[in-house]
Amino acid sequence: MNLDSPIDSIKGIGPKTKQLFSKLGIENAQDLLNYFPRSYDQYQAPISITDLTEGEIAAVEGRLISPITNRYFKGRCISTASCSDGNGVICLNWYNMPYLKSSLKAGMTFVFRGRLKKKGSRMLMEQAAVFQKDQYQSRTSTWQPIYSLTKGLTEKTVQKAVREVLRNLPASTDYLPERERTRYHLCGCTEAISQMHFPQNQEKLIEARRRLVFDEFLFFLLRLRTLKEHKQDLHNAFHISPRGAADKLIASLPYELTSAQRRVWADIERDLQGDKVMARLIQGDVGSGKTILAVLALFETAENGYQAALMAPTEVLARQHYQTIQALIAQNDFPFEVLCLTGSMSASEKRLAYAKMESGKASIIVGTHALIQDKAIYHNLALVITDEQHRFGVRQRETLGKKGYTPHTLVMSATPIPRTLAVILYGDLDISVLNEMPSERLPIKNCVVHTGYRPKAYAFIESEVRKGHQAYVICPMVYDSDIVDSENVTDYAETLRENLAQDICVGCMHGRMKPDEKNEIMERFLHNEIQVLVSTTVVEVGVNVPNATVMMVENAQRFGLAQLHQLRGRVGRGAAQSYCIFIQTDKNEANQKRLDILNHSNDGFEIAAQDLKLRGPGDIFGTRQSGLMNFQLADIYQDADILRQANEAAEYILTVDPSLSLPEHAGLKTQYERLEKKTGQTDPGLGL
Repeated sequence: MNLDSPIDSIKGIGPKTKQLFSKLGIENAQDLLNYFPRSYDQYQAPISITDLTEGEIAAVEGRLISPITNRYFKGRCISTASCSDGNGVICLNWYNMPYLKSSLKAGMTFVFRGRLKKKGSRMLMEQAAVFQKDQYQSRTSTWQPIYSLTKGLTEKTVQKAVREVLRNLPASTDYLPERERTRYHLCGCTEAISQMHFPQNQEKLIEARRRLVFDEFLFFLLRLRTLKEHKQDLHNAFHISPRGAADKLIASLPYELTSAQRRVWADIERDLQGDKVMARLIQGDVGSGKTILAVLALFETAENGYQAALMAPTEVLARQHYQTIQALIAQNDFPFEVLCLTGSMSASEKRLAYAKMESGKASIIVGTHALIQDKAIYHNLALVITDEQHRFGVRQRETLGKKGYTPHTLVMSATPIPRTLAVILYGDLDISVLNEMPSERLPIKNCVVHTGYRPKAYAFIESEVRKGHQAYVICPMVYDSDIVDSENVTDYAETLRENLAQDICVGCMHGRMKPDEKNEIMERFLHNEIQVLVSTTVVEVGVNVPNATVMMVENAQRFGLAQLHQLRGRVGRGAAQSYCIFIQTDKNEANQKRLDILNHSNDGFEIAAQDLKLRGPGDIFGTRQSGLMNFQLADIYQDADILRQANEAAEYILTVDPSLSLPEHAGLKTQYERLEKKTGQTDPGLGL
């Protein structure tokens, strides 16, 4: 078996299971090995029933003191029993498992493991896994991988398949040169993959993850350096000079540009008129005024007779940008035509849009990934702008750039990345920072509270809705989990419907929904048809909803500070005072200290710097910046030191061997080319 072997060549995987793996994007052995666990379950020795704690996952060894009884309620079978270990008694509940009655008899002894809840004065364990004593002992102190699954696919199936591939992997040399492995104290790639799936202990897991994170950063940076060298030689074929449109727009605005906006606009204009093609990043906090600078650049490009494109990460945001630009064109009587191109448009709408783009009739084109499809042909594209840069990979930027004859590139990001890291991650771009907020913006009022505050929070949300405002509620999970103790979107939406007045519409949104479903919900929220939106972090990059004044984040300790700041940026966009409530659901003092930073600062760059200081190597899961830069394992805050090391390695390798032609780099070049071919886009998170 080799890494390119199809998934159904693995023992035990037939046509149906192959289809299930395919839903997860797993087509071959390499895809499977790169499908790393999302977390791990650690099996601890059984404890006394008298020592059980509500909310925890624990195991008890006990004798069934009553037979299992099955009763049916609303079409669901509920099986119940009682267990004693000689020190105490615990209740056991199972749902839709009636067959247990025939296999678990009174008087038999088992190890029961599950999450604990209080039921009156007694402890209850729901949906407990049942083990024979020796069977459980074999798992004690082990780390069991937990994968993100699709319906019909089990943990056991994935684990068995991964073990089969690892067992049959051919002996091979490591593609990473020995110099880098020794210099940065990295384990071998095969060992790293094996330990990521089935770690012997936490130390081995940290070591394995460190190697894989290093590789992710290294391949990303190798590609970035190549792109930078290419761009340095590009001559500016589109000299765009001021002709009055930008000044007219600035004069018509109902507010003054900040000094930071004026400084960055000067950078952009200088680039557009220079000898080299512009490749610039505008980095600024949410609400610092990046969008108006993008519009100024679009208008100045159109005024010079060229086309300009703005690519947004979501359809709703693309349409909002389109409407904003359309309104500004009408208000200032500019002779520009703007069109919107998204994936959900009908075939006839797309044909009309394509025709206007290709003929040059449309001078400003706003859209999503539809802008880089093969059918999207431009007339004379001179400027490409990508909004929320970290949502797009390097190759996606490059693909859109190739739609014109080396057009200018302007990318925008609200992600607060410290400049030392931004210089590495955006190595192909010049950086302008918007470090000033408009004076008319009211600072968001923040509070970090524990779960006992929830009733007051619900009442506060209702009072804000009564004032005509709206609220976001963020949960870390989509569905309930027996393993991870966190609030989930689906159940929490029901909780709010029960606790808020019946006339308040509570919506629910998460990343597993189809794009059309998410767009519909965001549109309804935008138009205040939904007053309270319960969501995962998919709203992190969302639309501008000035009417939203409350952001409440459940299990706030499970998020990184930079991401919490991003979420907070969804409110505070209107004239009304806005509020952010962070609910901490544990009593960990370190988490309290970390979250308290948000209580005292609304400065994203200061928060990001503090986040870097507080991260530790053992913090593998739980506070990862979800979605940031699209890395599979790496987190630029937690792994800042590894990022610096990978950058150092990339610079050395390309200095001594720019074409990776030396014998010691043969494996590295082969792996690099394999990843390029497989992804079809050089996004971060390339895997092995």
